[in-house]
Amino acid sequence: MRYAVIGDTMPAVEVIFDAPGESMYTQSGGMAWMTEGIEMDSNMRGGFGKSIGRMFSGESLFMATYRATRPGAMIAFASTVAGVVLPVDVSRGGLICQKGAFLCAQETVNLSVTFTKKFSAGMFGGEGFILQDLSGQGMAFLEIDGDKVEKTLAPGEVLKVDTGNVVAFERTVKYEVETVKGLKNIFFGGEGLFLTKLTGPGKVILQTQNFGEFAGRINRMLPSK
Repeated sequence: MRYAVIGDTMPAVEVIFDAPGESMYTQSGGMAWMTEGIEMDSNMRGGFGKSIGRMFSGESLFMATYRATRPGAMIAFASTVAGVVLPVDVSRGGLICQKGAFLCAQETVNLSVTFTKKFSAGMFGGEGFILQDLSGQGMAFLEIDGDKVEKTLAPGEVLKVDTGNVVAFERTVKYEVETVKGLKNIFFGGEGLFLTKLTGPGKVILQTQNFGEFAGRINRMLPSK
């Protein structure tokens, strides 16, 4: 297969299948457009247990698999908000992602759920204690809100981030959630009660827009009854 990321404000990835049998999967409703020569199959990828886990991590219960029936067939998957579509070669070691970051992937890529080591991190971290684990072989595509920022942390180097700005990180990075210190900071700092603490070594991918915070601001402006 070949792919091209197109668009700037609301990007999409177009995938061209080189041979019959090649396929991509995405969450339900993730396809934007496609040519003839592609078959769709909706299924609980990995069985009922894994499907329930994906649902709690922010994805749909059913996944849609698109398989080419002839060479040259094309399919596109579009982002849901303004931002960036990030290609990831999962063969190089995979990533741990926040819920909602997954856009689509080849069938040889595994999407499963993983848990933070500390239950408190999941209970209070703002993104739920279930994260997504990308493993296997092949290409996956992540959806980034706003602009992409990459940081490479040295061993022991710490980066503290608003949880909604974390997209993904390598498995070598330690993930924790810590409480903001000081009552004045908690009540008047405007950054919430908790921060995500990422400790190197490894690569971290961040996004400049926290969509949850953005949606909250819009909601506050809506007229109430």
